[in-house]
Amino acid sequence: MKITKLFSSFFESEKAGGLVLVICTAVSLFLANSSWSESYIHLWHTPIGNQPAEYWINDGLMAIFFLLIGLELEREVYIGELSKIKDAALPLAGALGGMLIPALLFTFFNHNTSTHKGYGIPMATDIAFAIGILSLLGNRVPPALKVFLTALAVIDDLGAIIMIALFYTDDINLINLAISLGIFGVLLILNRLKVNNLLWYLIGGIFMWYFMLHSGVHATITGVLLAFAIPFENGKPNTISYQLQHWLHHPVAFLIIPIFALCNTAVVIEGDFVKTLSQPYSLGIVFGLVFGKPLGILLFSWLTVKLKITQLPEGFTWKRLTGLGMLGGIGFTMSIFITLLAFADVEIINNSKFVIVIASTLSGILGYFWLQKTLPKSV
Repeated sequence: MKITKLFSSFFESEKAGGLVLVICTAVSLFLANSSWSESYIHLWHTPIGNQPAEYWINDGLMAIFFLLIGLELEREVYIGELSKIKDAALPLAGALGGMLIPALLFTFFNHNTSTHKGYGIPMATDIAFAIGILSLLGNRVPPALKVFLTALAVIDDLGAIIMIALFYTDDINLINLAISLGIFGVLLILNRLKVNNLLWYLIGGIFMWYFMLHSGVHATITGVLLAFAIPFENGKPNTISYQLQHWLHHPVAFLIIPIFALCNTAVVIEGDFVKTLSQPYSLGIVFGLVFGKPLGILLFSWLTVKLKITQLPEGFTWKRLTGLGMLGGIGFTMSIFITLLAFADVEIINNSKFVIVIASTLSGILGYFWLQKTLPKSV
């Protein structure tokens, strides 16, 4: 299975970015529960304009993160692992199972409760964190496993994006939404006219983001729409899509996601720990990520192979796929992001963030040691 230069660059940036993410999370949790707690938490509530800093991070900087996700997804669809139905079938099936089973498990624990809207929390996979853990196994990891995990996580992100657009929106302002989509339409026309000046798309993207922000639909969706408006052409290094994706790798991995992690894991750990973990939403998150993810990924992948829709790539075994499924349970960034949209109660949000960190860490540890036992000594 061929790994392109851009994919290798992406994998390396996500690999290092995942390790930075772990460090930022540990630092943030430490500061939030230290003698500097009040000052540190207040930092993220500092007003910038008429909104706190965390607002601009979650609604502004994360739109750039979603732009990168959109560019990666576009590349996978046009020339990558999702461009051929047979190749795409396995990660597509795995991702579908990895979203559906965790959502059902969360719903099982939270049916008819005030926290039922959190079903999207355990559906996500954090690309940076998951690849960061996988990279710790070095050259023992066959290329097919790297590509599968990346494709799986990208499809997961697409699922999360669709879910955010459909189910995690406020009251919709149709006029602002229409203006935003109108700008998107203009950018698509520029694409068809083969206008290859990136500046026009970025300017249009900013205005599209502004009106989307005031439409009630979450503004980060703009990033994905903009990605698909930017001309892809043949996807070679001289195209603006390739150049923008390449340029965004490091700022996203080493600036935007770490800032997001620092801001959104500033959680004060207090109260009865056992009581927190026994809450319906906590059980839904833990069971969804730690058990639902690997179960869903493995079950749906197995059905796809059993029905002869596709086959296991070279270097794959069911045991190794189980390990990848465990890494798929590292929700973190997207899970925390959806938590902010699903819940309004501050205590529930903070407890959920903490539980996500615990469940993601446990999934990472289980996946690492499982794969360490099942992968060859060297590849």
